[in-house]
Amino acid sequence: MRNFDFAPLYRSTVGFDRLAGLMDAALAGETTQPAYPPYNIEKTGETTYRITLAVAGFAEQDLTIESRDGQLVVSGRKPGEETERTFLHRGIAERAFERRFQLADHVRPVSARSENGLLHIELVREVPESLRPRRIEIARGEGKPAELEAKTVN
Repeated sequence: MRNFDFAPLYRSTVGFDRLAGLMDAALAGETTQPAYPPYNIEKTGETTYRITLAVAGFAEQDLTIESRDGQLVVSGRKPGEETERTFLHRGIAERAFERRFQLADHVRPVSARSENGLLHIELVREVPESLRPRRIEIARGEGKPAELEAKTVN
């Protein structure tokens, strides 16, 4: 496995430190990212997404969903059991977990629901009006230039 040094990027760019940090985290995360719980990421519309995690054995009060620093953090903690149980086979893990998802700019979670052992988190990309593409009309004729009027392209 090759190691990449992103230090030269920090010296010659301004404002791209987040991008270099994302690449560094992605390369480091390939080997350290746990496989539990399994999840799906799907695109449900042009600007909507859904993350589905398999959280069998966890109740809604055992799960926490937080959005912070451009990340979505989903964690599950089971309270301690009062009675000691003896398992002949334990195939359902029910162990504590923390799963992190890096969110793109302007993507935010809007809702979450739990059904049949699956946790569904709905996300939406909301690009601010000021960052959307605009069409600039070209004035025809001679004389003094008219005010440019920008129209949002849909």
